[in-house]
Amino acid sequence: MKATTIKVEGELLAELERVKPASQSLTTYVRSVLRQEVRRQQMIAAADRYTEFLRQHPDERAWLDAWDRADLARPPKRKRR
Repeated sequence: MKATTIKVEGELLAELERVKPASQSLTTYVRSVLRQEVRRQQMIAAADRYTEFLRQHPDERAWLDAWDRADLARPPKRKRR
């Protein structure tokens, strides 16, 4: 696996030191921030793909609309036999 060193200095370093939890090292904190950003970008891409899927599949959109209108607070009515 390729390792990369990134130099952080000056105001950015001071800001990172101020905002990171005291229990974390700077390296651990920066790694977690980068992971969160990568995950955020992945979620944005997934949302875009799902939006496109719904646009191309109106039956799925209709099913979701029906689900949104469903009253989930009350138990369903029992069918009589």
